[in-house]
Amino acid sequence: MASFKDVVGHEQIIEHLKNSLKNNKISHAYIFCGEDGTGKNMLAKLFAKALQCEAGYGDCCDMCRSCKQTESGNQPDIRWVTHEKPASIGVDDIRQQVNNDIAIKPYSSKYKIYIVDEAEKMTPQAQNALLKTIEEPPSYGIIMLLTNNADMLLPTIRSRCVTLNMKSVPSQKIQDYLISKYQVPDYKARVCASYAQGNMGKAIKMATSPDFNELHESVLNLVKNIDDMDIYVIMDAVKKLSEYKAEIYDIIDMMMVWYRDILMLKLTNDPNLLIYPEEYSALSRRASKSTFEGLDHIIKAMEKAKVRLKANVNFDTALEMMLLTIKEN
Repeated sequence: MASFKDVVGHEQIIEHLKNSLKNNKISHAYIFCGEDGTGKNMLAKLFAKALQCEAGYGDCCDMCRSCKQTESGNQPDIRWVTHEKPASIGVDDIRQQVNNDIAIKPYSSKYKIYIVDEAEKMTPQAQNALLKTIEEPPSYGIIMLLTNNADMLLPTIRSRCVTLNMKSVPSQKIQDYLISKYQVPDYKARVCASYAQGNMGKAIKMATSPDFNELHESVLNLVKNIDDMDIYVIMDAVKKLSEYKAEIYDIIDMMMVWYRDILMLKLTNDPNLLIYPEEYSALSRRASKSTFEGLDHIIKAMEKAKVRLKANVNFDTALEMMLLTIKEN
């Protein structure tokens, strides 16, 4: 069971939603916008749960029939829109699951709620079909669009929705949550919270990964020794990284934490600000050899590698270019 009080961060959004519930000022359409892992699915589910809660006090009571149905995924008046094509949500998906269905009154609750995950995948035809419903919804109809890119939605849809932008969660809050909820050791929570850059989902995924220790050790070994590696050794490192293709963005983010530590040490010379204070000697040696310009090149090379990988550039080529840039700077 969960309610708004269980959410870490997003205080302003939660306050807005709770006030809407308490004052009975509910919009007919919402956009929850944020990258994957920021909690938009969880907040939408909790808002839908609170909207249908029979206690009606601005949050979920977790005791009424509706709350229990929502937790089990069986609340008949909360619908998650599905789509067979992984790359797009078609006009038929919207017409059949939203437009035609919303004409039928709620089965047992005050509202009938439709949640469209990955809403940016809606085709222009699907969006135009949905727009008609958003423009003239029945009094009980509520539509929630979850997206990592609201700009992919038609301006006419955006203008008719309340947009809630997911903000980054402070690293300390993520760290404390990982320690208390998942019993993660301090050093691991610190690394995961830093690498996640405010994204709770990413932090939890890394902290609970069975491969974390092996992955972490491999990444540290690489960044600590890359300056002294021959080219053929770097090519071998690329082959080893190819075993972790599914986690490659996580690996690059972990490497980025290391070079941010070097940059922080060069700027402040304060070991208390490091994510890896236990690696002070290695970081200090690297900082003494690095220039600010060189570190900027390295961080940009890692960002560029992620862009190339997302654009389906050859995996080995993208990583080789990144690692050679790191070695050169």
